[in-house]
Amino acid sequence: VQLQASGGGLVQAGDSLRLSCAASGRTFRNNVMGWFRQAPGKERESVAAISWTGGGTYYADSVKGRFTISRDNAKNTVYLQMNSLKPEDTAIYYCAARFAAALLSSRATDYAYWGQGTQVTVSS
Repeated sequence: VQLQASGGGLVQAGDSLRLSCAASGRTFRNNVMGWFRQAPGKERESVAAISWTGGGTYYADSVKGRFTISRDNAKNTVYLQMNSLKPEDTAIYYCAARFAAALLSSRATDYAYWGQGTQVTVSS
């Protein structure tokens, strides 16, 4: 079972990036998926999460109105569209999955599967 995050990079403030998280080894169509991030010297924090249907979402206050989480269950992939990026968005971004049939959650400890992370750096 693998979650492969990609799409990170170095951008300027105000730019956009789209992160992707591709799952392999099994299907995650019945799993809540989430994006987390960890900046140097800080704890890992929740960014966004999406229900298995895509009908329910959660966003951290710091990204509301700028980030959008979505999923394509046919492709076993979750996306994080990040607009109006700020220097404080700089972090390693991780995707994660809960066990099947679990509810939407923003707590990292509720997630069973984790990807390796992709670096996002936003310059001012």
